[in-house]
Amino acid sequence: MTTVTSMKCACEPCLCNVSISDAVQKDGKYYCSDACANGHTDRTGCGHHGCGC
Repeated sequence: MTTVTSMKCACEPCLCNVSISDAVQKDGKYYCSDACANGHTDRTGCGHHGCGC
């Protein structure tokens, strides 16, 4: 059996992979940041280098 420890951020345009233990969880999905989890309501990106979401 394989255990998943990281996955792509649930934000569609985001390119980040996130560790499940460090992720922001919302509605059963895993996000790399609060900005992604909240749908970028304040129009800021996730802040991670190289990601343009």
